[in-house]
Amino acid sequence: MAAKPLLTTGQIITMSFGFMGIQCGFALQNANTSRILQSFGANVDQLPAFWLVAPIMGMIVQPLIGHYSDRTWNRLGRRKPYFLTGALLSALALILLPNSGAMAGVFPALWIGAAYVMIMDASFNVAMEPFRALVADNLPESQRAKGFAIQACLIGIGAVAGSYMPSILAWLGVSQTSGPNGVADNIKYSFYIGSTIFIIAILVTVLRSKEYPPEEYERYHGHVDEKQQKAGLGEIAKDFLKMPRTMKQLGLVQFFSWFAMFSMWVFTSPAIASHAFGLTGDYVHTKAGNNAGNIVGNAFGIYNAIGAVYALCLTWMARRLGRKTTHAISLFAGGIGLISIFFVHSEWGLYYAMIGVGIAWASILSMPYVILSGCIPAGKMGIYMGIFNFFITLPQIVNGVFGGWILKHLYGGQSIYSIVMAGFCLIAAAISVLFVYDGGAIRMQQEKAGFYAAERTTS
Repeated sequence: MAAKPLLTTGQIITMSFGFMGIQCGFALQNANTSRILQSFGANVDQLPAFWLVAPIMGMIVQPLIGHYSDRTWNRLGRRKPYFLTGALLSALALILLPNSGAMAGVFPALWIGAAYVMIMDASFNVAMEPFRALVADNLPESQRAKGFAIQACLIGIGAVAGSYMPSILAWLGVSQTSGPNGVADNIKYSFYIGSTIFIIAILVTVLRSKEYPPEEYERYHGHVDEKQQKAGLGEIAKDFLKMPRTMKQLGLVQFFSWFAMFSMWVFTSPAIASHAFGLTGDYVHTKAGNNAGNIVGNAFGIYNAIGAVYALCLTWMARRLGRKTTHAISLFAGGIGLISIFFVHSEWGLYYAMIGVGIAWASILSMPYVILSGCIPAGKMGIYMGIFNFFITLPQIVNGVFGGWILKHLYGGQSIYSIVMAGFCLIAAAISVLFVYDGGAIRMQQEKAGFYAAERTTS
C-alpha cells in the first residue's frame, strides 16, 4: 500500500468544518431540550426517558450509515451525501422543535416535542457518523491525532456558539418569558439561527473538501474485496462479533464517559435551578427559571470553549505522555469538575467547575477515535466507527431507563446527586483507559525504531 500524502492544516480544518455546524445544533439541543420539554409539562424524573431518543437513534442510525457510506461512491463522493442529507433534515427539526406548542391539536405539545427530538437526533446522527470515518480515510496514522484534535476544536467552537446564543439574544433584548406556546422567543430564535449555521458549515465541507475516489482509495488502503462491498446488512452483525480487542476495551471507557455526560446534559439545568439558586415550584415559566437555564447554557459554552482550546494541546500531550495517559488525565479532571458542582452556589462557581469538564470533553471527542482508528481493518472504517457508537449510545440508554428511577427513589428528587455520580463515572473511565491495548501507538513506535535502525545502518 502506498503512503497517504500529508494534508495541510487548512485542508484538515475544511474536512471537519461541517462538524462545527452539527455541534452548534447539538449544543442548542443539549442546553435547552430539558427546559423546552419541562415547559410542555414534563416532570424532572421523566426527562431521562425523553432523552432516550438520542442514543436509541444513534444506535440504529450510525451503524447503518457507516455500513452504506463504506459502499457509496457518487458525484458528491463517499461520505458527503450523508453529511448533506443529515444537515437538511436537522435544520428542519431545529426549526420545528421550539414550535411544538403551536402545533398541538390532536396530540399534546409534549408528545410533538418528543417526536421532533427523535427526528432531530436521527438527522444529527446521519450527518455526524461519516465525519469520524472521513478523518481516518484521508489522514495517515501520523496525522490522525492532529486531525481528531482539530475536529474536537471545531466541535468546541460550534458548541460555544450554540450554548451562548440564548443568552446573547436575551442580552440584545429578545424576550425571555414563555409565550402562550410555552417557549421563550430567545430560545426560538436561537434554534432558527442554529439551523442556518448548521447548513452553511456542512456546505463548506461538501463543496471544499476532497475524498479519494475508489481507485486512489485502494492504493492507500489496500484492495477491498468485492464480495465484502456487496454484503448486506447481515455484515454488520458479523463485523460486530469480530470487533478488534482495542474496541472492546475502549467500550468500558466509553460506557463510563457517556453515562456521565448524559447525566450532565439532562440534570444540570434542574440541579442548578434547585440546588444552587433554590428555585422551587413551576419555575420554568418564570424569568428567574429562564435565567437559570441561560446560566447553564453559558456554563456549557464555557466547557466547550475550554475544550476547543485544550483540543489543540492534545497532539502535543499524546506525543509526550502517550494517548492513554493523556485521556486518563483529561477524564480525571472532568470527574473533579462535576463533583465540585455539589459545592456551587453561584454562577461563577459553576463556570469554574466547567473547566475540568471542558478538558474531559475535548479528550472524549478525540482520543478514543485516535486509539481506535489504528486497529480498524481497511475498508471497514465507516462500519466500525458506527459500531463503536454502540458504546456511546448504550450507556445513555441505561441512564435514560434507570436514571429517573434512581433520582426519584434513591436521591429523593435531588438532581444534584446525579451530577455527583457522573463525576465518579468519569474518574472510573480514567482508570479504565489505562488498561486499553493501543496497537496503533505500538506500531508507530516500531516503525520509528525501524526507521532509526535503517538510518544507522545506512550511515
